[in-house]
Amino acid sequence: MTQIYFMITTSLIKKIALEVGFDLCGVTPCQHLKENETRFFEWLDNGYNSNLDYMSRNLDKRFDTRKLVEGAHTVIVCAVSYKNHISEGYPADFKTKIASYACTTDYHTTIKEMLRRITTRLTEIEPNLKGRMFVDTAPLLEKQHAVEAGLGWIGRQSLLITPRFGSYVLLGELVINQELDEYDEPFAGSRCGRCNNCIDSCPTGAIVAPKVIDTRRCISCHTIECASEVEHPLDGWIFGCDMCQSCCPHNHKAPMHTSPLFDPTFDPQSISTQEWLSMSEQEFNTTFSKSPLKRSGLERIKSNIKI
Repeated sequence: MTQIYFMITTSLIKKIALEVGFDLCGVTPCQHLKENETRFFEWLDNGYNSNLDYMSRNLDKRFDTRKLVEGAHTVIVCAVSYKNHISEGYPADFKTKIASYACTTDYHTTIKEMLRRITTRLTEIEPNLKGRMFVDTAPLLEKQHAVEAGLGWIGRQSLLITPRFGSYVLLGELVINQELDEYDEPFAGSRCGRCNNCIDSCPTGAIVAPKVIDTRRCISCHTIECASEVEHPLDGWIFGCDMCQSCCPHNHKAPMHTSPLFDPTFDPQSISTQEWLSMSEQEFNTTFSKSPLKRSGLERIKSNIKI
């Protein structure tokens, strides 16, 4: 019987991922995610994507990475914790709240560079390896791939929850043209139990059913993406929202992040409402040019404050 020799192995990939700063790494074979496809079309039919038109594009590629990346065989899923003191919540009367992930350097840039370092290491070993990096910017079901790669389960708030770091994790994927010597088992079941904290804590009732988000009501979508056709109170949030995370028992016991790459670059609680409203474009760019807040821009943030 001929033994197949793999230059790139699962254990090697995980070792490199940890070395470049990721907290978790799993691998899963490329496959058609049929159940997700069915649920997604039901979600679209209900209009829950509201005016997020990009959610209805590239539907032929969204549920099978082999259609998204030519020659794809394996999805490498990496996760890094970002929990910080802002993740634990704001005073009840605070009026300019920002999601804790957005208080760091833009994760798209940070994680893409981490994935690039993994790719460089792997291609030094196997020059024929080819692949593409993804960080929340393509029609890739990253949370489901994370489940398939054994990293965690999808909670009732539709976020990936990991046993150790809760839902305060950011994901990045590397889809490669190589088969591996072994793959991780999908994460079995859910550990949410009978807890409904995330559903009950959503100020606008955007979690209309377990794992189902109506973006027309979602504060995070309203403050970052296109404004909803139906105006809802923002509960003091001006960029993103952490309400369905800060109430989660798994997040209460999760440790703080350890990577300096995800240290907060500013503290929202040190910036008053008046300071935001009187801030100039130059001041905003100086402080937030490398932050996710740059995506919305100062005028949008001021608009959210007025709402």
